[in-house]
Amino acid sequence: MSSANIALVVHATHEAGFKIGGIGAVFDGLLSAPAYNAAVGRTILVGPMNPWNGAEMTQLMAPRNQLEIIYSSLHGINQVAPELAARLRSIEERMYVHLLYGVRRFGDARHEVILVDASGISGEVVNTYKFYLWQHWGLPCHQLERIAEVSTYLNAAEPLYEAIEAVTADLPPVAERYIIAHEWLGLPVVFSALLHDPQRYKTVFYAHEVATARLLVEEHSGHDTRFYNALRLGRAQGYRLDEVFGDQAWFYKHAIIQRAGVCARLFAVGDLVMDELRFLGGVFSTAGIDLVYNGVPYAPISLEQKLTSRELLRQYAENLFGYRPDYVFSHVSRMVLSKAFWRDIRVLEHLEWSLAARGQTAVLFVVSTAVPTGRNPDDVRRWEREYGWPVGHRADNGDLQGAEVEFFFRVLEPFHWGRHAIRIVLINQFGFDRTRCGLRMPETMTFADLRYGTDLEFGQSIYEPFGIAQVEPLTAGALCVVSNVCGCVGFVNHAAGERPAPNLIVADYVSLPADYHLWSPWDALRIDQAARDRIEAHNSLAVAQQIADRLPRHDAERAWLLQEGQGVARGMSWDVVAQNYLLPALRRC
Repeated sequence: MSSANIALVVHATHEAGFKIGGIGAVFDGLLSAPAYNAAVGRTILVGPMNPWNGAEMTQLMAPRNQLEIIYSSLHGINQVAPELAARLRSIEERMYVHLLYGVRRFGDARHEVILVDASGISGEVVNTYKFYLWQHWGLPCHQLERIAEVSTYLNAAEPLYEAIEAVTADLPPVAERYIIAHEWLGLPVVFSALLHDPQRYKTVFYAHEVATARLLVEEHSGHDTRFYNALRLGRAQGYRLDEVFGDQAWFYKHAIIQRAGVCARLFAVGDLVMDELRFLGGVFSTAGIDLVYNGVPYAPISLEQKLTSRELLRQYAENLFGYRPDYVFSHVSRMVLSKAFWRDIRVLEHLEWSLAARGQTAVLFVVSTAVPTGRNPDDVRRWEREYGWPVGHRADNGDLQGAEVEFFFRVLEPFHWGRHAIRIVLINQFGFDRTRCGLRMPETMTFADLRYGTDLEFGQSIYEPFGIAQVEPLTAGALCVVSNVCGCVGFVNHAAGERPAPNLIVADYVSLPADYHLWSPWDALRIDQAARDRIEAHNSLAVAQQIADRLPRHDAERAWLLQEGQGVARGMSWDVVAQNYLLPALRRC
């Protein structure tokens, strides 16, 4: 099959209507890539919508979302051909659902979108569907339907499949058609397609993570140190995940993922995700799995652009602390456990000594919030006046919320006791400009300046299937400090070629000390927080030493890191992902 013969690719996802998180970032990159659009004739994103959620509908209709509605019974819009309108109305009337059909812009490309409100779906339709899921694949829908999140996607599957058929009725019968289920949330649409006609679509499960693995990593204090040692020994000795960690069928995501083996092909976003899928055992032991990495935004920038952005960051630091630091570090991420912000502190505790010995200083901007919509800019400016936000914070006035409270008072503030070479700032606000972040931020500052101007980006996660944010600053020549469980490490190494990428520093918190012996995967289950703390305290020293050695001393070294980083980022672009990974993997279906 030539690359030009892919007639249709359907992406079944919870981020069909608008960007929420990581998978939305994947669509922004992949669906705007020239290589993808040259090979795929039509692309349709499908998923549920909730018209009763005001915030969700605001995001859907926001101008920045660039959605053009062509048909929507909810909005009273009908600009499609009469034949298609009749087909869509027939689905709505028979199933008691509301459909939305439109197009969204991704870069220079425009792709179709189908959304469904299936909250009032006909009981006959959805119960028949659930019966067939149990009959064919043993999915215990009578248990899962009690979980609202599961019901949302099970209810949406049948009307979405029929809507896909309705809008693609003009395609010839022999056209190559694919449905890619992005995570477990997309699988119900695949199940529907296989129930209706197992030969009509080539089906793919794209694992952007393995939800069971994430749960086991995050819910135990041994985190990645425990889990990946158990995985390594378990796979080597021929054991499955359930045999090592116990039956996980109670976990609804695990129950659905276990049925992903019905797909013709599996995609894994990183090397460890592939290992995690194999560790599930059963059909996953021998199923065809392809590595399909995420891409990295690549934009050629000059040294002058980098230095201009860097000076803006240094000016901001001076406005906050009264001095201009020698280095600017950053950590841009969600405020969630998996991002392991405490590991930044462990590294900086060691790095403090090296910088102090040189008479140098650094500032780390932690740009993370537990409130994705951010704070009211008027409140931020008032806090700035009253107690010096973002250097100072309070937890009783809407400033610190959720996980931010513990991070600031129990992790960040104690770091500053007796230390002077490194300061840490928590910017718990959505956006990175003067309008949203206070008057001490330079007037011309934008988020791009944070990505271009930083000297180093942290991202030492305990669970990170890929980690786009961790390596975004590669294109600007920054050092990127990631843990060895981050999926991006494999892609960076592929892109760098025979020699290690000088911009990448990999922290290893999984390898055990020489005196810590494991003979079986069950031995690894004994790894607790005390053992992990010991390993982190020891191994973070090596990370700090590498940072101290590689931080650029002058602009000539910055120019060299910029050149090296751009070379690697170019090899990790979304065009490369489409051309070298996604499209060949589709052809193997």
